[in-house]
Amino acid sequence: MNTSLFLRFFLPLLAVLAVMAAALTPIADGLIARWFQHDVEIRSRLIFNSIQDSLAVLARQSSRREMEALFERIAGDVRVMAVGWCDGADKLQRTSKAWPKKFGCPEARAGGEPMFRIEDHEGGSVLLAAFPISSEDPALGRLLILHDMSFAAGRSFDARLYLMAFLVLLGLAVAGVTVLMARLTLRGWIRSVRQSLQAPLGSFNPGKDSQLAPVIGEIRQLLRDLDISRRTATGIRVDWSPDTLRRTLESELPGVQVIVASNREPYIHIRGADGKITLQHPASGLVTALEPVMQACRGVWIAHGSGSADRDTVDGSDRIAVPPGAPLYTLRRVWLSDEEQEGYYYGLANEGLWALCHITFVRPVFRESDWEQYVAVNRKFADAIVAESARPDPIVLVQDYHFALVPRMIREKLPQATIIAFWHIPWPNSEVFGICPWREKIVDGLLGSSVIGFHTQLHCNNFIETADRFIECHIDREQATVSVGGHAALVRPYPISIAWPPAPLRNLPPAPECRAAVLARYGLPADTLLGVGVERFDFTKGIPDRFRAVEILLERYPEWIGRFVLLQVAAPSRSKLAAYQEVQRESAAVAEKINARFGRGAHKPIILVAQHHEPEQVYELFRAADVAIVSSLHDGMNLVAKEFVAARDDEQGVLILSNFAGASRELLEALIVNPFDARATADAIDRALRMPPEQKRERMRLMRESVKENNVYYWAGRMLLDASRIRKRNRIESNIASAGGRRASDA
Repeated sequence: MNTSLFLRFFLPLLAVLAVMAAALTPIADGLIARWFQHDVEIRSRLIFNSIQDSLAVLARQSSRREMEALFERIAGDVRVMAVGWCDGADKLQRTSKAWPKKFGCPEARAGGEPMFRIEDHEGGSVLLAAFPISSEDPALGRLLILHDMSFAAGRSFDARLYLMAFLVLLGLAVAGVTVLMARLTLRGWIRSVRQSLQAPLGSFNPGKDSQLAPVIGEIRQLLRDLDISRRTATGIRVDWSPDTLRRTLESELPGVQVIVASNREPYIHIRGADGKITLQHPASGLVTALEPVMQACRGVWIAHGSGSADRDTVDGSDRIAVPPGAPLYTLRRVWLSDEEQEGYYYGLANEGLWALCHITFVRPVFRESDWEQYVAVNRKFADAIVAESARPDPIVLVQDYHFALVPRMIREKLPQATIIAFWHIPWPNSEVFGICPWREKIVDGLLGSSVIGFHTQLHCNNFIETADRFIECHIDREQATVSVGGHAALVRPYPISIAWPPAPLRNLPPAPECRAAVLARYGLPADTLLGVGVERFDFTKGIPDRFRAVEILLERYPEWIGRFVLLQVAAPSRSKLAAYQEVQRESAAVAEKINARFGRGAHKPIILVAQHHEPEQVYELFRAADVAIVSSLHDGMNLVAKEFVAARDDEQGVLILSNFAGASRELLEALIVNPFDARATADAIDRALRMPPEQKRERMRLMRESVKENNVYYWAGRMLLDASRIRKRNRIESNIASAGGRRASDA
């Protein structure tokens, strides 16, 4: 700032404001003190006038108890400190309990007039008011009222603030005039600076005033540095990994305990016919996603122990350290009876909620007995979570539609817990979800969470609309929160993904070797064009529809007969349910029909393998494939699509992806199809088989970048960062509330 400008305008302004403040503050304090004293004197007169007659009767009767009771009622006023009575001999006879010992009866004023006097008391001041009870009968004595005047000091402080605010406004007005004068003075300089800055970076002309040269030079250098910093920051990308996630936990959530609850466990112990125990990884996208997260967080995973040898491998607390050989976290198994499994899992969860949320035209089934088992199992898992909590505020990740009631149950026992409920399947619109007889209880159960996550924004919107329609709540659409009973749940999309790089790739050979091994295993010629499908036998996956698309492909493009083979791997799942049995029968029948029609000798256009495959086997198939077909009729995300992309480090292969899978919102370079349109799917397969290697490489490179950047650690990190912000905000609010409580109790 120019020194002469400061000395000419701002220094005198500051001096004047300081003098005014020093002169006006004592005057304002005196006026306020007199004003409040006058107000308290009026209040004292009102009190005396209202009890004068009653007090005269009590004084004549010398009724001690009634008089003291009257004084205690008067002293209940927030500004009345104490009340007393002096008899005609000026002796203090009756007082309220809070009467200070230092105060006695003041000297009576001549003429029987009321007396008011300010007295010091314990660092503050009180107003002592004395009123003769009767001017005609001095023997009745006087009423004494002590008023606490400390509030006047607070009001005086407020007045000082108002005075300061006035002076600030006055200063702003004066400063405005000063700025206006400065603008008129500096207009020519500003014009010169603007012209110089608009010039190319290589040229520099400060104009007529050479004094501006150093300033303009510094500004131009700062602009160059800022541009470099912006471009550098844009190029920086955080690579989310187990270490990144672990560092995030340590910095944002130090010392926090992470607990995951899911129906399916990450490791299943199976006892074979020979009595030996084998370890199996379930075919589950949820397990695939959460396993690396738990290894990074090193917490506790609570799941249903479904393996035939699970009980034989846990300790006395039903816990086992996993992964085997290099333990990183604890698996706590929960045991369910056959009746609980039948009602909770096969009944409400899968015949009911799964069919309801996946719009694949399979009618959901709702039974009261299933609901009762669902509630009981949710309570059992909530109790296990509470038991495993080593602190009152863990972070709990509740997974999927199996445990819609668990968040509310945990909230009741661990109110400080941060609960993240992630719904891995679609959430339908409110009209469809309204079919569920227990819709209100399910929505309310989820709203016990701190964060509710879905794969897509559409599913978030559907959930918010469902809550708005069926329960009493407050919705903040700008903040994406739903509040019930003063507790707000954040509703956000968190597209789930896979670990990067995928662990199964570590032990696999390059793609050409995987291709040769797979073709040899199934007796296929080296020039076979191989399509691959990998999923569970489920009516949502569209396996029969996929086979019919292959049939149409061979009808319309007969040049692929004998050259193209679809290898479909499908693990049996929920085989107790009729809908799942039917899809397996239908898939086998359609495959047999197509093979009979288009098979040539040993060649079969569809190879259906109905058995579980371990992750390394699945990735080997992906690396061998020319085309991966993910044609789900309705899906939350579908991690198979991302696993195929991750497997193709050779940047070859084509992904055909259903537009009803959440992954289609991210993997835009896939060939997106409507799985209900078999002819369009067939055309997409034909296009994939004819696609040039350069185009495959370009598409695959973009998809791999997307999966790498938005991996499962990023998915978990976003949720945990949101949880961290919620915890910090709740902690601040709790501190404010507790401070307010202490202040109220002190008062």
